[in-house]
Amino acid sequence: MPAAVPFVLASASTARRKLLQMAGINPIVCQSNFDESQIQCSDPVELVETLARAKAETVANLYSQALILGCDSVLAVDGQIYGKPDSSDVACDRWRQMRGHYGLLYTGHALIDRLQPRQVIRCGITKVYFADLDDATIAAYVQSGEPLQCAGSFALEGRGSFFVEKIEGCHTNVIGLSMPLLREMLASLGYSVTDFWSF
Repeated sequence: MPAAVPFVLASASTARRKLLQMAGINPIVCQSNFDESQIQCSDPVELVETLARAKAETVANLYSQALILGCDSVLAVDGQIYGKPDSSDVACDRWRQMRGHYGLLYTGHALIDRLQPRQVIRCGITKVYFADLDDATIAAYVQSGEPLQCAGSFALEGRGSFFVEKIEGCHTNVIGLSMPLLREMLASLGYSVTDFWSF
């Protein structure tokens, strides 16, 4: 049976929405429009958890009875934190630094239950190994526009899949939402993922 509690995704990310939909959850999408520049932090775990919570809390104010999920992702390479690049030049520079190396993809998850009320905040971390790309391939990939939409300048579910050699950890975390972590978070609030399956 469908859950009586609405499941709200506080994100405009089509990748996160598709992950949920492919797993049987059809969320209400409500973009938070939270100004991420308000949060400055050098610790990637603290950064993504704070941003995820802020996004979820912004949307939670609009609902009296719902589960609200906020997420945020960054990539750290050699201790340097990367969000979405703000230009093609920046994306190319990042890929020249990333190629042949690995990064840690951090995704913060904040789940707010407006019924209880309670919240759970967690971070998923996945190690991502990048191919040693030549400059022409980097330029072509950046020209596709995909890297400009993604934390870390790549999308595992898109063209970027050609350039990821392997991952260690949860693969959906790299896409922006760890499904196993979400299952654990729901369970900690007394829910099962099956409560939210739509048929």
